[in-house]
Amino acid sequence: MRSDIRPGGTFPDYALPDHTDTVRKLSELQGRDPLVLTLARGNYCPKEHQQHLELAANQSKTAVAYTQIVTISTDDHHTTQEFRASVGAEWTFLSDPGRTIQRDLDIQEYTDPEHDPMIPHTLVLKPGLVIHRVYNGYWFWGRPSFDDLWSDLRAASSEIRPDWDLSKPGLREAWDAGDYSKFHGWDRRAKSMPSSYES
Repeated sequence: MRSDIRPGGTFPDYALPDHTDTVRKLSELQGRDPLVLTLARGNYCPKEHQQHLELAANQSKTAVAYTQIVTISTDDHHTTQEFRASVGAEWTFLSDPGRTIQRDLDIQEYTDPEHDPMIPHTLVLKPGLVIHRVYNGYWFWGRPSFDDLWSDLRAASSEIRPDWDLSKPGLREAWDAGDYSKFHGWDRRAKSMPSSYES
């Protein structure tokens, strides 16, 4: 893995076709939320299926936690669709059969010349594609469990969410003054509080 791909660094904002064959940038898919990014071998690998089945089983948790997931593999478009469907994933899968990322990040799995995949990695990224944690998943136990991700996402979210602790000094005063800029979701709503919340 390239030496700059480490906690505190910024992950490259790759643009690749998704499972609908629409080119998408990672920053667009991430938005303002934490992102779990898997760099996967592809549909042929049973280890990928196990990791992605666990992620899929917890999609409802990542959804209510305002957390995004993206998978990138070296599969072609059709195989990417099969991979996504086979694990029941609802998140975006990106296709990189040209192995742009494999070469750019120096993660060729040279021990598998038949498939020529990327060495599997899972990254937890804070907004702006800032790297919080990197897992090397060449061996299956190197991959994060959902409990590992929960811990990482708790730590990352506590850093990036100004309203993580509502008892933080100044937050109640800002709310009462109608300043919702520090409150996730509320900062994009109408400037005045909805009438149903008025006393």
